[in-house]
Amino acid sequence: MTNAAALPGQPRGGAIEGQASTRAHCVLAPNPSPMTLDGTNTWIVAEPGSGLAVVIDPGPLDESHLRRVVTMVEEAGRRVALTLLTHGHPDHAEGAARFAELTRTPVRALDPALRLGDEGLGAGDVVTTGGLELRVVPTPGHTADSLSFHLPADAAVLTGDTVLGRGTTVVAHPDGRLGDYLDSLRRLRSLSVDDGVSRILPGHGPVLNDAQGAIDFYLAHRANRLAQVESAVEAGYLSAPEVVAHVYADVDRTLWPAAELSVRAQLDYLGEHGLI
Repeated sequence: MTNAAALPGQPRGGAIEGQASTRAHCVLAPNPSPMTLDGTNTWIVAEPGSGLAVVIDPGPLDESHLRRVVTMVEEAGRRVALTLLTHGHPDHAEGAARFAELTRTPVRALDPALRLGDEGLGAGDVVTTGGLELRVVPTPGHTADSLSFHLPADAAVLTGDTVLGRGTTVVAHPDGRLGDYLDSLRRLRSLSVDDGVSRILPGHGPVLNDAQGAIDFYLAHRANRLAQVESAVEAGYLSAPEVVAHVYADVDRTLWPAAELSVRAQLDYLGEHGLI
């Protein structure tokens, strides 16, 4: 779920579908919309030479898309061994149960309600399948169950909806919380600075080839929006819809309901910190 409008100064990435790094291949789901950009990015990740693949975010319950993902894995001489979810929003996870039927694989996620199998995912977990290494990075904020996956061999991180290839993401109040989201962005920034992550493989939109620059943009954007919301409240715009109409006046109105979720999260954050 996104705020899809492109913003001045936003980093731009490369192509959406296809090989994005040595180990990661993107299959674009046919669900474009103002909230999903070009569609959901389903990721096939595999170690070179391995006969096993991991699929991250099968996407919506679209039979043709799910079967296409399976076919692409098989045409590469592999089979799907595991399915992972970045979070539980339907555009990422609705097709997971059917995909598990097609591939006879477990589904691992942070939320127990989304898991198919005995194992979940949590902070510090390392997924190793067919020689592949994926490190689980908790990145709550967009939703409480949001995860990212660090792919160290490719200096990349798969971010789901935490960082997008275009536009900015929604802090989906009340499940999503702004304080958590800012902490998650800082955690991802540390990966770019301390662990050499240079590439972001997002859940929507193109690949970003300057991870640190993209995250710095996100942090600056959030700080700017938060200051705008605070100023709006001081000017007498007290309800979330009033703040949206004032602060997001330049944003397509079809995105205002999503913007209202983020505004509610920002109002909560400001109240918790005694700023309004």
